[in-house]
Amino acid sequence: MVTELLKKYIWLVETFIRASENGLTLDEVTDKWEDRFGTPYSRRTFNNHREAVAEVFGIEIMCNRSTNRYFIKSSDALTDESAGSAWLINTFTVNSMLTLGKERLSGRVSVEDIPSGHRHLTSVMEAMTGCRELLMTYQKYTSAQADTYTIHPYAVKEFAKRWYIVAHCRERNGMRVYGLDRIVNIEETGRIFKMPAGFDVDSLFSTSFGIYLPEGPGRTITFRASETQARFLRDLPMHSSQTELSCENGIVTFSIFVCPNRNLIMEFCKLGAKVEVLSPAEVRNAIAGELAEAAALYAETYSQENQETSPDSPKTIQS
Repeated sequence: MVTELLKKYIWLVETFIRASENGLTLDEVTDKWEDRFGTPYSRRTFNNHREAVAEVFGIEIMCNRSTNRYFIKSSDALTDESAGSAWLINTFTVNSMLTLGKERLSGRVSVEDIPSGHRHLTSVMEAMTGCRELLMTYQKYTSAQADTYTIHPYAVKEFAKRWYIVAHCRERNGMRVYGLDRIVNIEETGRIFKMPAGFDVDSLFSTSFGIYLPEGPGRTITFRASETQARFLRDLPMHSSQTELSCENGIVTFSIFVCPNRNLIMEFCKLGAKVEVLSPAEVRNAIAGELAEAAALYAETYSQENQETSPDSPKTIQS
């Protein structure tokens, strides 16, 4: 039921995006609905869907009273891939298209699986729309037993192929982040909570990297990369605050403003020798320590292989 509702919300948003700011009359929307879903579409249902779209995606379907045409203001912005709402819409839309065209597209489309996105995401988002409290049984990776928490689901956030709930936890009396793939069971308590005024998940994580809640003030982190790696970083910045400082002799220097955390350290480690962090010293040292431990695991094997391989032998692995 929840999944079907979300598909209908997505369809409604996409229909108005295609109509651009010229918009559609209620009769035109009704005709399109009946062609797509084969059922009547009343004004009351349409208005309920408009309210739900505003709550779930932050997108308002407005009405021009002089023409009685409905439209999404600045709908072009919703096609911007950097917009969070556009990304969410595209995610559900692609999933819906793959489901509908499964037989015709078999063997022709490959996507990465996000395990936590299938089981609990739509249920959590439905609870969010009604500000309904949830009772969650949660199994940490680091714990042998599951714990039960009463949470107010404020937002959902995706990072590194996992979905997370950003919530206020009653038992811990504070904000927490929970991975949806670690949820054993989740159900509504029947109680309603009140959202904090002006809450915005992007603002909350504006100085954070990944899914760690920011602790303390942000820091300016500078790093440099080769011109080739810089092209990747320009297309897919490490953080929304990323700024290009200089480009000299094929070396590009960037900066980001974040609160350093474990996710950030590991992200730099993933880039290996392609990127060098210059400052601050504690971040540079943390990365160096992680890389040194990793290198130590392979040092003996690497040394033996080098001794057994003559200078004229072909390399099995090339950089």
